[in-house]
Amino acid sequence: MRVYLLIMVLAAAITYLMVPVIRRMALAVGAVTGVRARDIHTVPIPRLGGIAMYCGLLVALLVASQIPYLHWVFASGSGVWGVLIGAGIMCLVGAIDDIWQLDWYAKLAGQVLAAGAMAWQGVQLASVPFMGLTVGSSRLSLFVTVMVVIVVANAVNFMDGLDGLAAGIVGIAGSAFFAYSYFLARDASPDNYAAVSSVVVAALVGICVGFLPHNFHPASIFMGDSGALMLGMVIAGAGILVTGQIDPANTSVGDSFPAYMPILVPAAVILLPLIDFVWAVVRRLARGQSPFHADAGHLHHRLLRRGHSHQGAVLTLYLWAAIASLTCVALVILPGKYVIPVSAVAVVMAIVVTRRALKWHKGERIKADDDTRIPDENVVGDD
Repeated sequence: MRVYLLIMVLAAAITYLMVPVIRRMALAVGAVTGVRARDIHTVPIPRLGGIAMYCGLLVALLVASQIPYLHWVFASGSGVWGVLIGAGIMCLVGAIDDIWQLDWYAKLAGQVLAAGAMAWQGVQLASVPFMGLTVGSSRLSLFVTVMVVIVVANAVNFMDGLDGLAAGIVGIAGSAFFAYSYFLARDASPDNYAAVSSVVVAALVGICVGFLPHNFHPASIFMGDSGALMLGMVIAGAGILVTGQIDPANTSVGDSFPAYMPILVPAAVILLPLIDFVWAVVRRLARGQSPFHADAGHLHHRLLRRGHSHQGAVLTLYLWAAIASLTCVALVILPGKYVIPVSAVAVVMAIVVTRRALKWHKGERIKADDDTRIPDENVVGDD
């Protein structure tokens, strides 16, 4: 565990220290989010924070590769380098969009390239541990992997609409995912807890923690597409890695349907972004719009219209993300008879909190309705 904590702390420290440097760079190149009618921030905010986060990820994983305990994790074909390469390409695509505003199809092409590069390095969804389903061919495996990565990356990007929201939710999801991967590895190999997915997720949690002090409301920098798409890429890659890490049907972890966990846990940890993404796509297609046409119908917008303050909306969504991800992970570790009652109480409390407006500052309500149209093809981070 100490090795993983070292990776988290290192990733957090590098990210935190790099943010001021990237902020100055963003101002120099004009990567700044202006103030629009629907925005809560009242002054232009620089973006490109994702570059600082990638620096933290890169340094943490490079240092981890030199630790003897983790030596086999970084062996050729392990998948860590594939995730790092794919995340780098995704960050670059997002950074280009943050500066020059790519058309949606150009951005999508870049996402396909990033996901394909990661899959080419061996991070592929070759099997789905759900009722014995397997992907039938290498081409189908590549296609499914690319589709999963693109959906998850854009789900995180769509959720990135308030200060600290995406980084916080991915950090919470990553923490739950780390616990799942760690306990799974410990159960499979009591003498060595090193696991590819655990290393990747530890670094992911670290960069989220390091970025949040700069990004929580009022934010001094936005992560932009360079950060949101990259975070989605990393957590998708970790989810794909963990499905091949171990055969959970042959382990003793938990008493509740362990064979379903490798697909349920990755889905649960990003449940909130996925719900928001699916609803956004359905809503826009029903209106005859492009799925990438930005509007003000996201979950965080709806909370703001209910009277929640900026911080209140973010913390409410943190709560739901924690309940969804931690409940599923707890079912792996503890018997369901203990987990389900506690989770039910937590859900009731979350419903009460969601219905009651959490206000830190008066007057922080969104200025647009569901039909608001803005000129951007997509929301550009933390807006």
